[in-house]
Amino acid sequence: MRTLGSFLGKEGRKYIKRKDSDAGEQGRALEELRSSLYNDFHTSDGAKRQQQRVCGPVVALTFNFVVSVGIIMANKLVMGQVGFNFPIALSLIHYATAWILMAIFKALSMLPASPPSKSTPFSSLFLLGAVMSFSTGLANISLKHNSVGFYQMAKIAVTPTIALAEFILFKKKVPPSKVLALTVVSVGVAIATVTDLEFNFFGACVALAWIVPSAINKILWSNLQQTGSWTALALMWKTTPVTVLFFMGLMPLLDPPGVLLFDWSFNNTAAIFVSAIFGFFLQWSGALALGATSATSHVVLGQFKTCIIMLGGYIFFSSDPGSISLCGAAMALGGMSFYTYLNLKRSQDSIAGSNQNSLPPKPKTVVDSEKSDGSFAGNSA
Repeated sequence: MRTLGSFLGKEGRKYIKRKDSDAGEQGRALEELRSSLYNDFHTSDGAKRQQQRVCGPVVALTFNFVVSVGIIMANKLVMGQVGFNFPIALSLIHYATAWILMAIFKALSMLPASPPSKSTPFSSLFLLGAVMSFSTGLANISLKHNSVGFYQMAKIAVTPTIALAEFILFKKKVPPSKVLALTVVSVGVAIATVTDLEFNFFGACVALAWIVPSAINKILWSNLQQTGSWTALALMWKTTPVTVLFFMGLMPLLDPPGVLLFDWSFNNTAAIFVSAIFGFFLQWSGALALGATSATSHVVLGQFKTCIIMLGGYIFFSSDPGSISLCGAAMALGGMSFYTYLNLKRSQDSIAGSNQNSLPPKPKTVVDSEKSDGSFAGNSA
């Protein structure tokens, strides 16, 4: 070693040491990057920060909107051409497929970490899974027995139910400006769907029974993500088994008999599987939207989809829902635009306030100089 050192000389030894130092710094940088990535995904707080960073309100709502349009077409294919008229069984297949996909993610270490069990009691997760099953199941039954117009009219009642429940549970008040915007939205949707109010007594009872669990479901999903360290996928992983269990109990009570006698051919099974994949993305995108915005905003998004589908059919496919329905849809879109503006303004004000509060305190010398300048100005006046 001394022979090699004498051969390289003083400058050569310095060069080798510098290279060793650079390699050590690069190794430490890679280790810090690996540790940062691990914390961002394998800890609940890091996974939540990553979700908030990647999937903001605009991305989450857009994702949910696109998937909702896709699952409408997929379910029309399944219940129309395929003839699978078992809404609870279809929901059970959707959630069972979602649970299997998340189990694969977990086996591949791709599922975000959940918060410690002490942070959220099991009763809250169990309640959320049970309410989710009633909300989804009753919604599908309502769509089967009622017209789309009556289904939308029932959905209007979810908005004041959410406002009342949030006030009772969390003392959360809705500003008068938002009340006005939501009233305009509700009246517009009512006018847009008033020409399609076909229903029967059983369907009306199902629609009324669906309102409360739908509102509570959205409130719980939004509150657990915004107040805890839950991500959408982690919360789905914990609650989906409970939802599947309740669907298995509801299926013989609410579905018609004969699901096992259905023609499970390759084409029919493939169509149902595609619908189930869309169902997984719908559940995930809905959870992301509820975590990024609020329960009320998610309801408004659902009404926005109805108006866009109606206006899109009139513009691109020459459908004629009637001038009254078109005026109602335009009125609802105007109210939604105003509601979105109020939300964006509130978020900008909160960001500005947080930035102002996070400013570092001024040095003592600066404060003393400002005081002396102020006293001098006061004396000269």
